[in-house]
Amino acid sequence: MDKIPHLAPFSLRNQNEYFGGWPVVVDSKEEFAIALTFPIEGWECSATVIIRQDRKGSLSAKAYGKNIDTQKAIAQALAILSLDVDDASWQEVGKIDAFISGLQEKYTYIRPSLFHSPYEAAVGFIIGQRISIKQRQAIQARLAEQYGEIIEAEGQTYHAFPSPQVLVGLQETNIINPAKLERLHGIAATALEGKLDRKYLLSLSNATALAELESLNGIGPFYASGILYRGAGVVDDVTDDSLTKYAVMQAYNLPNEPSQPEVLEIAQNWRPYRMWCEVLLHIWLRREVGMPKKRF
Repeated sequence: MDKIPHLAPFSLRNQNEYFGGWPVVVDSKEEFAIALTFPIEGWECSATVIIRQDRKGSLSAKAYGKNIDTQKAIAQALAILSLDVDDASWQEVGKIDAFISGLQEKYTYIRPSLFHSPYEAAVGFIIGQRISIKQRQAIQARLAEQYGEIIEAEGQTYHAFPSPQVLVGLQETNIINPAKLERLHGIAATALEGKLDRKYLLSLSNATALAELESLNGIGPFYASGILYRGAGVVDDVTDDSLTKYAVMQAYNLPNEPSQPEVLEIAQNWRPYRMWCEVLLHIWLRREVGMPKKRF
């Protein structure tokens, strides 16, 4: 069982409630635990990583799976929960920006939760085109159950989403229509080239990464942004979109929707966690303020 260090406050239960919906592991009353199941980047095998938090706030992780690199599996799980980031100054941001401080307290210092990998982010966006979130989730679950690796962990059975090499070889299925399956083949092939690995995308400038992602069949600017920011996990940047501008206008009582340069000026106080602050604003907007209909 690996201990997970963190300096800023972190609530695993809170993170799961707001973002994850991951399977909760029935455990003692002294702990809260979730199970994350995914193909490990490099795509040689899949793993289930069980993350636990005791009442004192201490976190630990244990990985399960056949022939897995335990440390690599745990590192990927930590990235999913944004626990791989140096969070030493996360509380300090609130001392500079009073509004962010209020959101940190209100939402228990929540941080972004990511897709299991940029590969799974891209797959999810393709599958989810023109259908509801629940329909997308059901399709992904069926693909995992039928074609994914089965992992036994602590008396429970988990199904990983199919690895890229399985997905690229899937020629016919009644789970997803042929047009989307063809696009998924392109996503899987790109993942096998290493161009959807988290480290690879984060090694590029954001502009270059977005351009590469937009070149994929079925991936436009909106989905490319989601793959980079919610798949790879960019920490210190602000997206250029209407939702964020509207949230900033509401939060800082601006008379009009700000331009991107105006948003970036306000966000200087959020460094080096600008994306974490943006996520806080989005949560606040959706839960407390609401959005005009047909705006986004």
